[in-house]
Amino acid sequence: MAADEETQTCKNLPKLLASFVDTFVDFSVSGLFLPPPPSTSNSDTPLDTFYPSPDRLIAVGDIHGDFEKCKQSLLLAGIIDSAGNWYGGSSTVVQVGDVLDRGSDEIKTLYFLERLKRQAEKSGGKFITMNGNHEIMNIDGDFRFITIDSLKEFSNWAFWYNLGISIKKSCSAFIDSPNDPFYGVPLEFKGVKTEFHDGFRARIAALRPNGPISTRFLANNVTVLVMGDNVFVHGGLLARHVNYGLEKINKEVRDWINGVRDDLWRDIGRGRNSIVWLRKFSHELAESCDCEALEHVLATIPGARRMIMGHTIQGKGINGACEGKAIRIDVGMSKGCINGLPEVLEISKNSDVRVLTANPAYKDGYGARGMRTGRKDGLGVLLEDRPKQVEVRA
Repeated sequence: MAADEETQTCKNLPKLLASFVDTFVDFSVSGLFLPPPPSTSNSDTPLDTFYPSPDRLIAVGDIHGDFEKCKQSLLLAGIIDSAGNWYGGSSTVVQVGDVLDRGSDEIKTLYFLERLKRQAEKSGGKFITMNGNHEIMNIDGDFRFITIDSLKEFSNWAFWYNLGISIKKSCSAFIDSPNDPFYGVPLEFKGVKTEFHDGFRARIAALRPNGPISTRFLANNVTVLVMGDNVFVHGGLLARHVNYGLEKINKEVRDWINGVRDDLWRDIGRGRNSIVWLRKFSHELAESCDCEALEHVLATIPGARRMIMGHTIQGKGINGACEGKAIRIDVGMSKGCINGLPEVLEISKNSDVRVLTANPAYKDGYGARGMRTGRKDGLGVLLEDRPKQVEVRA
């Protein structure tokens, strides 16, 4: 080997070693290889809040740690193939938050969605994930809705992540060793069984502000999104939220997750009238939806026609209220919720809306919800033309 080639190899060793170790850790944790991130990705680039209408838009509700139901939902929409790879072409997907809690495959699902983001970008499509109240809660250290299996998943992540750090530090040429994510995390937790302490430590280290998982998978989530005439939010928006500034909200949440900002405006993530907790427009009884307040909010966002939200489980499936101005897409599909059958919302370029469902009651296009007689919830076009059941393959 020529001297200059040897010098260049030694110069690149830290970068090459880090890339190899990171790939090794990712696969060990998730069983997935992640494609390289887009060359344009930059943590300092402002988050996009406003988008034009795509040719095809798919909205997916709360996932809550159920990897298989997540895959089934995306298969239903033709977004992935049977191997779990992007198959959606130029489609745009919006997942409205609450990937965390209640289930046992939270980290695996985060990795899976990240891979789809990168694959979609290369195919001319887009996959956008949002923050829900459960993302905010976990970053805030509120673990009321975790499962024992999820603690095992985070313990497994911690083992491989720490092993990766050890491998990097064994190479004297590696300069930028990662900081210890466990620094300052308690060793014991009062009221928690001893066998779960490691899982709690791992979860805190991973998800707290500036944590390895939170910064990598959640910091670039939007909290509010406007796409064409569709407004996406996990819980709901009030006029004061819009007046505060939608782009400002996204920036402040990102800065908080990255550890740059100490705290959040309460109306973003805490309290029943905050953006990720609001249920004013998602009560399962359509007549309990505050249509007057909703119309006022939409009027403050130029071009907005409808608000699409998750957060509140709709036992009857995706539905609308206020003449289609409120669309509620959380069907409780996770086994940790009501184990609902997957459904996703599809919106075409001309803003026509329909539900894609795995419910066998609609295998002939119509079913137990009385589609043929019409609906009073404003989704008449989509529900009159309810699609036939799509085969769902794991």
